[in-house]
Amino acid sequence: MDQLVEIGKGRTARRTYQLEDISIVPSRRTRSSKHVSTSWRLDAYGFEFPLMAHPTDAVVSPETAVRLGALGGLGVLNGEGLWARHQDVEKLFQQVAEVAGGDADSRQAVRLLQELHSAPIRHDLLTLAVKTIKDSGVITAVRVSPQNARELTPVLVSAGIDLLVIQGTIISAEHVTQDAAEPINLKTFIGELDVPVIAGGVSDYRTALHLMRTGAAGVIVGYGSTEGVTTSEDVLGISVPMATAVADAAAARRDYLDETGGRYVHVIADGDITSSGQLAKAIACGADAAMLGVPFAAAAQAPGLGWYWPSAVAHPSVPRGAVAPVDVAEQEDRPTLEQVLFGPSEDPFGTTNLVGGLRRAMAKSGYSDIKEFQKVGLSVRV
Repeated sequence: MDQLVEIGKGRTARRTYQLEDISIVPSRRTRSSKHVSTSWRLDAYGFEFPLMAHPTDAVVSPETAVRLGALGGLGVLNGEGLWARHQDVEKLFQQVAEVAGGDADSRQAVRLLQELHSAPIRHDLLTLAVKTIKDSGVITAVRVSPQNARELTPVLVSAGIDLLVIQGTIISAEHVTQDAAEPINLKTFIGELDVPVIAGGVSDYRTALHLMRTGAAGVIVGYGSTEGVTTSEDVLGISVPMATAVADAAAARRDYLDETGGRYVHVIADGDITSSGQLAKAIACGADAAMLGVPFAAAAQAPGLGWYWPSAVAHPSVPRGAVAPVDVAEQEDRPTLEQVLFGPSEDPFGTTNLVGGLRRAMAKSGYSDIKEFQKVGLSVRV
């Protein structure tokens, strides 16, 4: 039952919870972490662990997508990012890093990214980036916005993508735009595709259920919020209480499963997850997988050169993010992608060895796989 709080005469608000407000409560006999499986399967595609890289240029290049895929995860390329607009992108990242390094309030770096994203999307460059990933043999996923889904999806399908991600800060089952004769109906759009679609983000039960009814294989909860980086709450007044939102989406998944007689839609948590403990809590709330940004941006192989920014930072008129350094910005001190995922770790706060931390949390709680772990007990800090 929703907890409603009166915030003034005639106006109520729902009490919600962030991941930091809850804790996992082990209540079963413990088991060895060697006997725990972190594997995850989405549609026809299997992964060694339930992690996706957030589709921002600071994290995912064609090369990092290949590397993450080879390690057993999924890197999602931003189909509207710099890789689709410019050649010699590495030089542009160096330029962004230099500007950000001397920019106390991030405005010059934001302005530079806006300018770089004002270049048109080139289908040939986008195709080349996709084929670089596809030709390596790993699962290929690319993100587009609802506004550009119609234009770019045929290009991506022709290039050989395995998964399409339609993602915005908040999206609905039908997106209305003045640039098209008809609004984008995701149910019709997804039904005409031969590749599975992941869609989001959502923040409540109703929107999650509506997206599941479009035929999406997965629904993203949240918009990749990160303290000190994303500014959607400052700009739009919108924030997502991740613990509550994931639990709501999991409830929508259960009801949709009953409604359809067995169709399972995956819930993917995207926001406020920067450590293995937060990852474990997101799955405990009902997520099947998580989409991470900052932890992967800290890796030595990340194209952002020690800097992180969300894709919304480049919006031409309403930027919703900053260009911020990751905790370990010195190149020689940054962990490898393998260390971020599997350790060994020297960090006591869970920002490296993410898979190992998740595996141990499951083992301490007595669960052997991701689906079981979604039933673990939880407590709320008051």
